[in-house]
Amino acid sequence: MSQTPSRRLGAIVLFVASLVGFAIALYAYLTPLTGVNGSLGALVVTLACLLLALLALVLAAAKGRGGRVVCRVLILAGLAGTGFAALLLHQWWITVAMIVGLIGLVIDMNRPTASHRHAHS
Repeated sequence: MSQTPSRRLGAIVLFVASLVGFAIALYAYLTPLTGVNGSLGALVVTLACLLLALLALVLAAAKGRGGRVVCRVLILAGLAGTGFAALLLHQWWITVAMIVGLIGLVIDMNRPTASHRHAHS
């Protein structure tokens, strides 16, 4: 049974939110007068957003329950840490992107598993 895009909606939302956070963080890191240009904190947030995007792709491709659980825990920790770091950097839009990513993670957690799909078929 192939996966439809709607079943991967949470991972897609998380991926897009991570890319938006990456773009904002990269802009803040590279642009003078943002208050954080060239800072280590902005660089770390930029890299964390890239890592979250990669984890979103892994989550979308994960087949086993254990892999999805581990990936979700890592994503949750990454979203919380990146959102908090963005708050400390006064980069509110990155925090908003991480909240949208959290919504994507919740959507992904509510998708039916293979055992539920077969039981209801």
